[in-house]
Amino acid sequence: MIEEILVGDGTWTDESEWDVLDIDGDGEGEQHVAMPTLAVVGRPNVGKSTLVNRILGRREAVVEDVPGVTRDRISYEANWAGRRFMVQDTGGWEPDAKGLQQHVARQAEVAMETADAILLVVDATVGATTTDEAAVRKLRRSKIPVILVANKVDDQKVELEAASLWSLGLGEPRMVSAAHGRGTGDLLDDVLGALPETPREGTGVAGPRRVALVGKPNVGKSSLLNKLAGDERSVVHDVAGTTVDPVDSLVELGGKTWKFVDTAGLRRKVSNATGTEFYASLRTKSALEASEVAIMLIDASVPITEQDLRVISLVADSGRALVLAFNKWDLVDEDRRYMLEREIDRDLVRVPWAQRVNISAHTGRAVAKLVPQMETALESWDKRISTGRLNTWLKEVIAATPPPMRGGRQPRVMFATQAGTRPPTFVLFTTGFLEAGYRRFIERRLREEFGFDGSPVRVSVRVREKKERKK
Repeated sequence: MIEEILVGDGTWTDESEWDVLDIDGDGEGEQHVAMPTLAVVGRPNVGKSTLVNRILGRREAVVEDVPGVTRDRISYEANWAGRRFMVQDTGGWEPDAKGLQQHVARQAEVAMETADAILLVVDATVGATTTDEAAVRKLRRSKIPVILVANKVDDQKVELEAASLWSLGLGEPRMVSAAHGRGTGDLLDDVLGALPETPREGTGVAGPRRVALVGKPNVGKSSLLNKLAGDERSVVHDVAGTTVDPVDSLVELGGKTWKFVDTAGLRRKVSNATGTEFYASLRTKSALEASEVAIMLIDASVPITEQDLRVISLVADSGRALVLAFNKWDLVDEDRRYMLEREIDRDLVRVPWAQRVNISAHTGRAVAKLVPQMETALESWDKRISTGRLNTWLKEVIAATPPPMRGGRQPRVMFATQAGTRPPTFVLFTTGFLEAGYRRFIERRLREEFGFDGSPVRVSVRVREKKERKK
C-alpha cells in the first residue's frame, strides 16, 4: 500500500528522528487479561440489547423496534468502576422455539451455561410470563449467580407493578429503564458483586489472535465458523443475512486458540444502508478494526461481484492481514475454475499479496489449510526489518534503479526505516518527492526481498525541506 502523503511536518534534520515516529498506532505490547463473563438473557423484545448498550456506555449491539433482531451470542468488553468484564448479548430465549428461533434459543442456552453471572431481563410493563417462569426454572438448576432485572420501569406506576416479579423466586428485581438509563448504575454495582475476580476455568478471554470472517451475505461465514469450531457457534439458515451482530468464538486450531468473529454480510455501502443493516455494517467495520487477520470468503461458484470487491477494499484500507477463502469449491467445475482465474487476475489486482485457499465450508474440504495461511499472513504482519539491513538493501536497489527526475532534479533517498508493524510501515527520508510509480516499485522489491506474504505494506515519504539561511 502506498501512502500519498508526507509523514509528520515534512521536515527532518538527522537520522535519529525515526526513533520517535509512531505512524501505525499498532498498540504493540497490549496486555490480554482473562475477564469474567456476564450473560444477558431473556425472552424476545424485553430490551436486552438496549441494556447491553447502556452497560457498555456506547451503541454496540444492534437495536431496532422489531422482535428477534439479535440472533447469536455476541461478546463485548465492558468497564465499570475500574473493573473489566465481558458482556454477552443473546437472542430471545423461548422453551418451545422452532426453526430458526430454535437455533437462536440454543445460543442463549450456551451463554447461560458458560457465563460467570447472568442478568435475566423481564419486561416490567408485561409482568412475569410463562416463558420467564420457564427461564427461571432452567437457571435455578445452575450454580451461576442470577440477577433479575425488571426493564422498562419508566415511571412510578410501572415500578409498583414490577414489585410482583418477586414471585419468580430470584429475590429482589432490580428496576431499570435501559432506554433512559434509570437504575443502571446501581445494577452495575450489583453485577460487580456477583462476578468473580477471575473467570471460571475455560470461560476467560486470554489473548488469542483475532480473526474476522468477512464477506457478502450468504457466502458461508457462519457455516465455516461452525465447521472450524466443531459445533454450532453461529446460527446458520438458508435465509441470507441471518447474522446481524459480530459473533465472537474461541476456537482451538493447530494447537493454538484463535478468536473468530463471524460478521454480518455487507450488502451495500454503509452510507446507503438503513435500519438493522446500517448498524450491522458499523459493527462489521468495528469487528474488522479490532481483528488482526481477516478471512475474506468469496463464493467460487459464481462470478466475483461488486460486493466482494467492496469488502476487499474495506479490509485493505483497514491494514489487516488477509486470507482469501474461495468457498463452495465443491460446486466448481473445470470451466468455472478457468473463468475464476481470469476474474482473479482482473478484479483482485489491489490485493495480489493476499494468501489464497480453496475450501468448502459445507463439506469441510481444505478448511484445515486456513491455519497455516493465517499464520503466514500474521507472521508477515508482525515482521520487522532492522534499519541497518533495510538501508544496505535499499542502497543496492537505488544504485541499480534510481528514482526518476522531478522538476529537473533527481530526488535522493537518504535513508529509510521501518516505523511500525501491523501492518509493516516504511518511511523513506528523501530530498524530494518520489513519484507514485517509484514507491510502488520499492514496495514490490520489499516483498521480493523480505516476503510479507498475506500482509499489506505501507511506504511513506518524508521530504527534507531547505531551511532559510540566517542573515
